[in-house]
Amino acid sequence: MKLHAEKLFNDPRVKEATKLLEDALSEHKSALKKVKAPDKELKISYKKLIDSFSQVRGGNLWYPYLGSGLGNGALVELLDGSVKYDFISGIGVHYFGHSNLDTIAPSINAAISDILIEGNLQQNNDSYLLSELFLELSGMDHCFLSSSGAMANENALKIAFQARFPAKRILAFEKAFAGRTLALSSITDKPAFRKGLPQAINVDYLPFFDPEKEEESLEKALKVLNSHLARYPNDHALLIFEPVQGEGGFYPGDERFFKTLFKRVKEEGILIFSDEVQTFGRLDTPFGFQSFHLEEFVDLATIGKLSLVTATLFKDKIKPGPGLLSQTFTGATSLIKASLLLMSKLKNEGFFGKNGKNFRINELFKKEFQKLEKQFPDKIKGPFGIGAMVAFTPFDGSKEKAVAFGQKLFEAGVISFIAGDHPTRIRFLPPVGVITEDDIFKAVEIIAETFKNSP
Repeated sequence: MKLHAEKLFNDPRVKEATKLLEDALSEHKSALKKVKAPDKELKISYKKLIDSFSQVRGGNLWYPYLGSGLGNGALVELLDGSVKYDFISGIGVHYFGHSNLDTIAPSINAAISDILIEGNLQQNNDSYLLSELFLELSGMDHCFLSSSGAMANENALKIAFQARFPAKRILAFEKAFAGRTLALSSITDKPAFRKGLPQAINVDYLPFFDPEKEEESLEKALKVLNSHLARYPNDHALLIFEPVQGEGGFYPGDERFFKTLFKRVKEEGILIFSDEVQTFGRLDTPFGFQSFHLEEFVDLATIGKLSLVTATLFKDKIKPGPGLLSQTFTGATSLIKASLLLMSKLKNEGFFGKNGKNFRINELFKKEFQKLEKQFPDKIKGPFGIGAMVAFTPFDGSKEKAVAFGQKLFEAGVISFIAGDHPTRIRFLPPVGVITEDDIFKAVEIIAETFKNSP
């Protein structure tokens, strides 16, 4: 060992401490075995804490959720003593569940590392190794790490605009969600998210794929695309798309639909940007654009959520000039080290392919939801989505009823979220890295009971 750091990370005391922490966590997390109601003695103080936190942050929490710091895979303990199934995973972040033993060793190494957070000026070898892994998974030429999905998307926009200067418009699909920064709010197709904000980017929208009207939706989208191209000749820098629309309602795209539009877009020299902040790692391939065989078209892609550290990936032909991309923070050292380990597991442990765990989990949910639809034909439609993106429509699909049902599910012990408008759906981004069949069966029992108790 030539480096002092190697001696530190391989010190027997560090390994012994790591083993002791792993044993302690394993012992205590094993106590969380099933859904549990709140502790009566903690309910009042917990309510005061939730109210206080809402006041501090200037708005109510979506759910009265404050974690205790302990979980067990798909189960999580809250500060009121309750235990719930977490099927939204921090909106897709905790793909490998709560209190994962695999993350202790990289976290310990990060804790004794020289820096708490890495950035553009100072990065350790883990950042390089993680970047190389993302390039291997994507087939792209370059990888720029960043600290959030929004920042990754912002970087992609800057790369595309610089490469296509002076083009200043972009193409996007209806119901798109790109983020909530000033620029990304201009793309996100939800008026409430940009209320009171100036329009930062000029966006022209295309209809998304409709599986019930395949030919009609393709013809309509192509017609609208040609109209935009004629109205603003040579003025579009890029087309941004989600292979599966996430916030829009878990709507998968279609290979023929995408390829037809993308061929037309490429005729105009317009770049294509695949926003994979939500889809990355959740389908039968690492990237959604690979699932739809779009490798020849995609110039940029972004990832986030389950990757922990986000990234903008791009081809060499659009490599930006010096100074365009730079930022103080890449990510916490603990996140970079944990991401490197978890992404290696994602690559090597059977999550991908038509028989991979992502699709097997989807099949389990599908079978269980089909049973629910037969049991409650007037209360549920679905399932929808693909891979590790699962959703159903409760009742008439109104936002009011979907939100209310989600709150009831939370109280009963299953954490979900909503997606889409007209209809609004209940969505799951389950922790596929740790979820079991038994978790799904028990959670579906809770969903069924919640439907029974809902008028």
